[in-house]
Amino acid sequence: MMIFYKERLAYLAVPKTGTSAVERALHRRASLVLRDPPGMKHTNARGYERRFRSMFEREEMPPIQTVAVMRHPLDWLGSWYRYRQRPALDGHINSTKGISFDVFVEAYLADQQPPHAQVGSQGRFVTDESEELLVNHLFQYEDLAPFLTFMQKRLGASIELKTVNKSPNRELTLSSDLERALRDRLALDYQIHEALGSGPLSLG
Repeated sequence: MMIFYKERLAYLAVPKTGTSAVERALHRRASLVLRDPPGMKHTNARGYERRFRSMFEREEMPPIQTVAVMRHPLDWLGSWYRYRQRPALDGHINSTKGISFDVFVEAYLADQQPPHAQVGSQGRFVTDESEELLVNHLFQYEDLAPFLTFMQKRLGASIELKTVNKSPNRELTLSSDLERALRDRLALDYQIHEALGSGPLSLG
């Protein structure tokens, strides 16, 4: 998470959506950068409203708006799966080494998720308890141009993103039955992402 106090903007870092690249490009302009622990870096919209908003609001200034990026749910899970196959996690409970993508998704869909499949959901990250959008400006990961244009306009500076923490390349396939089950489980995520296909979502 990064707070741009003067620009009245909070960037909420949805995991696996290029957040390290965004942080590297913008951290010098931010008033506050939360890097560690991961739970703080990836504070979701509910957490921001509950723990941080009151710290930065001032009566004489406009409210801080929030901005985030969301990725296609299946591609997002694929990125988690690849990321947790890296050698640094060999032997760790979060490692996905030696299991197929189907098995990983099955674990994610389980009522009791094993540690390697506990990655949350993007839908929950950007919504409130009623599953209503809680982020002021939400952009699609697959087309970052509008996001970059928005950030450049708000911050008054050009932005160049460089790849950081790229997951190992690996072609992923998923059985049709599992894909249907995943779409059912992540219905909110798919609904929001599909809406982003028509352009960014904004609460004003």
